[in-house]
Amino acid sequence: MPALRVGDVAPPFTAVLQDGSRFDSTSVVGRKTVVLFFYPKDNTPVCTKEACAFRDSYEKFIAAGAEVIGVSSDSPASHQAFAAKHRLPFPIISDHDRALRKLFGVVNPLGFIPGRVTYVIDRQGVVRLVFSALLASDEHVRQALAAVEAADAAS
Repeated sequence: MPALRVGDVAPPFTAVLQDGSRFDSTSVVGRKTVVLFFYPKDNTPVCTKEACAFRDSYEKFIAAGAEVIGVSSDSPASHQAFAAKHRLPFPIISDHDRALRKLFGVVNPLGFIPGRVTYVIDRQGVVRLVFSALLASDEHVRQALAAVEAADAAS
């Protein structure tokens, strides 16, 4: 699947969350802006820093009308422990078969490490931001918040 670009309509999807429940993207898109951040692995230094940066800015995202959702291929149990350990207030999708990565076109930039890509999807389902940087964890949050605020101002 080719990578999604700004201006593309995000594909609908269902996935498993850290608590084992099913998440359906159509339950959020249309009501809120969605920040979907793909990261390589729970409890690794850069991934933990990124998740905690989203946690620390979570109230700003909520105030701007956005829902933050993390995605990695770790198991629901791993995500549950990761979220509890770092007090993460947002849901995390278990993309164990990497189907969601394929659907969004998230590549492995070094061949073996899953990509770190953040998407902002507006209320109409249109991709407003695609930010990819393997080591710039804090920048994902800054870029996403700016895109959410711009999307909120436009609607």
